[in-house]
Amino acid sequence: MAKKVRTPAPPKRVQAPQKRETRKAAGVPTRPPWFYAAIGAGAVALVAAIVLGVILVRDNAGSSSKSQANVASYNRLPGIRKTKAPWPPEYEFLADRLLPLGLTPLPREAVNTHYHSHLDIFVDGKKVKVPALIGINVGAQYLTELHTHDTRGVIHIESPKANDHFTLGQFVAEWAVFLNRRCIGAYCNGLKWYVNGKQQTGNPQKYTLEPHDEIAIVVGKPPATIPKSYQFLAGE
Repeated sequence: MAKKVRTPAPPKRVQAPQKRETRKAAGVPTRPPWFYAAIGAGAVALVAAIVLGVILVRDNAGSSSKSQANVASYNRLPGIRKTKAPWPPEYEFLADRLLPLGLTPLPREAVNTHYHSHLDIFVDGKKVKVPALIGINVGAQYLTELHTHDTRGVIHIESPKANDHFTLGQFVAEWAVFLNRRCIGAYCNGLKWYVNGKQQTGNPQKYTLEPHDEIAIVVGKPPATIPKSYQFLAGE
């Protein structure tokens, strides 16, 4: 008997490949919604951090530009004199010194901050005159927050900003006189300095002027008495 031949099963229908549009091409998100929410929140936080950083840098620059200034640079400003006294006010380069010193040309006196300090300078026991009109440029018609009106050595601290503070170094550099912990002008023979009769240490440039201070800078032979106070005029 001949062997019966089995008829093979018909082939399975295979669906022809179709070109499928991807989710990305169709504009359908390919990641879960929480992923995009996290990215958005991170971007907002980054922008907020940048804005906050800019504000802090701006505010810190404005509030501490004077206190953070490199006082050593004061002595390299235009017009600074490392000479013997007398030292008249220096106006030729005054405008060039103001910005590095954190001082401002003002059209008139301001009183939101208003107080006075006094400066004495002694060289070999003799008083050196602190001249009038330091920080007052009559020809250019402006004055600064630190100035003198007469030869008494009274420093007027007058600023349009409330609770403003200034240093002895700012005033002396505005005057255009060299000052550091060793020298004032050309005098470098054992400089000592005092506030209200008490000897101080460190750099006098960094000292912050306070109301009714009596500041004495002494080089060489000291005077018979180091002043402890000064008799300010009524209202000063």
